[in-house]
Amino acid sequence: MADESEPASARPGDGGRAETPNERYDRNWSELLQELRVLQTGTQILTGFLLAIAFQSGFPQLSEGQRVMYLVLVVLSGMSAVLALAPVSLHRFLFRHHAKAQLVAFGHIVLITALATVSVLLVGVVAFVFDVVVSAAAAWIAGGALGVLIVIAWLVVPLLARRDGRRGRVREDAA
Repeated sequence: MADESEPASARPGDGGRAETPNERYDRNWSELLQELRVLQTGTQILTGFLLAIAFQSGFPQLSEGQRVMYLVLVVLSGMSAVLALAPVSLHRFLFRHHAKAQLVAFGHIVLITALATVSVLLVGVVAFVFDVVVSAAAAWIAGGALGVLIVIAWLVVPLLARRDGRRGRVREDAA
């Protein structure tokens, strides 16, 4: 096992960084925290919106299906908040235990899971609002359109960017 205090030499494709594994874990943890902050802010806003709905005068007029949808959205909102905070909790428990590698790996998995949960939540909230305000058909169209946009923006574009980045590194290595 390599000494984690010695800088690794810069390798092709690593962005020219010569950092120790500990420095890389610290950088990865900082980046992860920034992403979690963005996710958590959006989740808190959605949660507040959802919780306020139950106290509106029109809430009793919701159909049984709309109430079930509302409760599913509240559960998804709670799940996304818990997932976004899970790395923070783990960090508190692992503080000063030299477990940054495990923390970063766990945070990565949890953040991807939280993004999946939030994507379902976003589609559900938009569909719910369209169902209440316009119609069930409009809810399917709006939710479906948002779902397609999320798949493109959050999955297809990043995968294409990663593929193009790999192609660029292969060309650089061959030159």
